[in-house]
Formats: sequence, structure tokens, C-alpha cells
Amino acid sequence: MLTKRIIPCLDVKDGRTVKGTNFVGLRDAGDPVELARRYSDEGADELVFLDITATNEKRRTFAELVKRVASEINIPFTVGGGINSVQDIELLLNAGADKVSINTAAVKDPPLIEQAARNFGSQCIVLAIDARCEDSGFRSPHEVRASPSEDDPVRWLVYLNGGRVATEINAIEWAKKGTDLGAGEILLTSMNADGTKAGFEIELTRQISETVGVPVIASGGAGTCEHFLGVFTTGKADAALAASIFHFREIEIPQLKVFLKDHNIPVRI
Repeated sequence: MLTKRIIPCLDVKDGRTVKGTNFVGLRDAGDPVELARRYSDEGADELVFLDITATNEKRRTFAELVKRVASEINIPFTVGGGINSVQDIELLLNAGADKVSINTAAVKDPPLIEQAARNFGSQCIVLAIDARCEDSGFRSPHEVRASPSEDDPVRWLVYLNGGRVATEINAIEWAKKGTDLGAGEILLTSMNADGTKAGFEIELTRQISETVGVPVIASGGAGTCEHFLGVFTTGKADAALAASIFHFREIEIPQLKVFLKDHNIPVRI
């Protein structure tokens, strides 16, 4: 059985790690290089680095900062933000990234996924999906189903530009299309749950995990060890990503892994 992965996320703005709630209200969380080193030492399975304003500001991710982070860690490293072309991907892989995360450019130019997978291999291409529930009755990550029906108007829609631009694209359908084009992994973030510490979006994660044939990373809402347990069991996620609870030491990664192991979740200790 494959081990489940615990992945800290560095949301970077102006060279600093930041964290907010529902993609707004950002506060400083520290130096990304120092945090990356700490997480590598503490036993994180991978690290994700997202330049959260690169796309909106129409610039590339800071390649030099990526190099500095990569030089300090010995775990797989995914980088995203401002990626618009095969050349951008090549730049970041050469700077030390193991994988790249693509969101906005993939939606606007789906053949980019296919071309990138062909050039660098599907294992390098992570399709990032920022999904928002458009049901006006939404209250918590566990009170709605992930897809609409005649009796349930819930819609999970894809958002672009770091959560600033709405689309009418169904998140589950886009996950299927993106992996069919060659994406080797899905990074699924619930905008509704992001930063709330109320729990991952279990049902949405489960539906996407059951729809695609590639690993799914659940993101948004982690607040307790039990939340990780739930997204691995009921949500069927292959990995779980979190930020603030790790940055501010509300949960330590070794402590979380012991908890998961004690509950029969295969993890790397």
C-alpha cells in the first residue's frame, strides 16, 4: 500500500511566506527558505511553493528564490504561480523544482497540459484546481454534496488568478479533462474551506479521487489531526496539504504522522 503524504505549502508573496483565510486577509508567516529547511528536517514528504500573485501581476515565479529553497531541502518540491508556457516550466525545473503546478494557464490553454506532459513527463505536471462552492446555503465543508442534482443546487466551480477570477467550469469535470490531457496529479483546494481550520472538503475530494486515475492532494481547511484522518479515509486523498497549522506550530508534522500511523494510515515515519 502506498504511503499517504503530508505536504506543507509555502504561499509566497513579495518573497515572504503568507497565509490568509478564503484567499484573503494575508499575514506574514516567515522566510520561505527557513521554513522549507525546517519542514525537510521535520519529515515532510514533499513541499509545495506557490507564488500566489505571479499570475495576477503577469510575471514569472521568482526562479532565484526557487533555487534557494531547492538547495536547502532533500524532498520533492512542487512550484506554481505565473506559469504560462513550456519555457516557464523548463526554467523552474532547471531551478530545482521536481514538479510544476499549473492552474490559470491550463484552463485558458488546455493543450499546454498535453505539451508539458509530453516534454517533461506527466509525473512533473500538477493540475491545480481552486474550487469554490457557489451554493448560497453553503455553511461548512461537510454540509453539502460535491455535485449538483435536481434537489441540490450546489456547484463547485473553478477559479483562476489566485481565486480572483470566476469561471463556469465544473471542478470535477475539469479534473477529469485535465488528467486525460496528461496531468499526473491534482492539487485540489477548496476556497470555502481555505484557512478556516474547519476540515477538508471531504465529499468533493472523494468525488474527484474516484473520478481521476492520478493522485489527489487535498488542500484547504486542515485544523486537527482528525481532519487529516478523514480526508485520507472518507475523502480517499493520496496526500494532504496544509499551511498555517504547520507554519505556526499548531500541529507538528512528526506528531501528525504518529497519530495517523496509530490509526492505521500508512505514512513514512
